[in-house]
Amino acid sequence: MLEVIEKLLVLQDRDRNISRVKAELAKAAPERQVAQNRLTSAQQKLEAAKHTAMQIESDRKKLELEVDARKQQIDKYSIQQFQTKKNDEYRALAQEIANCRAAIVQIEDQQLELMERGEAAQREVATAQRVLQEAKANYDTQVAELASREENLKSRLAQLVEGHEQLTAGIDESVLTRYSRLRVNKGDNAIVGIEHSVCGGCHMKLPVQIVVSCQGQREVISCPNCGRMLYYSDHMDLAVAD
Repeated sequence: MLEVIEKLLVLQDRDRNISRVKAELAKAAPERQVAQNRLTSAQQKLEAAKHTAMQIESDRKKLELEVDARKQQIDKYSIQQFQTKKNDEYRALAQEIANCRAAIVQIEDQQLELMERGEAAQREVATAQRVLQEAKANYDTQVAELASREENLKSRLAQLVEGHEQLTAGIDESVLTRYSRLRVNKGDNAIVGIEHSVCGGCHMKLPVQIVVSCQGQREVISCPNCGRMLYYSDHMDLAVAD
């Protein structure tokens, strides 16, 4: 195998590892945001449950005030009844008292309904509080794990990047330029092997002359179809597959 190809393969392996580590690092921020979103959602649900419970309690207190007001009216009408000497006024006041008592019955029914809703709302608050506590615990654990993973990945990346320039030493600048361009256009497989007379990158059958030239190992050969650099090693089978 050509020495330059051997060096490029080592360089490509290093670049692949760097790409993988960078990809793993890039996942950290979205994962952290997902964890934050879950925590925020749990907080919002608790706030919504509390707001509902407070609103129900506020409505219940308003009904209590309304009942008190109706009772005061009944007392007022009763006094007026006692003071009046006119039958028509007495009957009218009696009707007003009856109306107030009927209104109180309706209000008390509403109070019972609100009490049931209030109890359900308090259960919702308790559930939301438990969910939030679990979400906080999970968030803290996930953030700690992410921080540890990021630290390890950054350390690994620093190790991979360190000495990268040394791997390019002795490689012709024009070949390095071709390699860099191929990595941009073709990804991590800029240099591929030949197997069964097929390019390991685009998987297209190669002309015989290309295969022979690559086997001769005198110069860097490129695939005429995809442009990737080709290499051949003794363990590869050049026979065309059936």
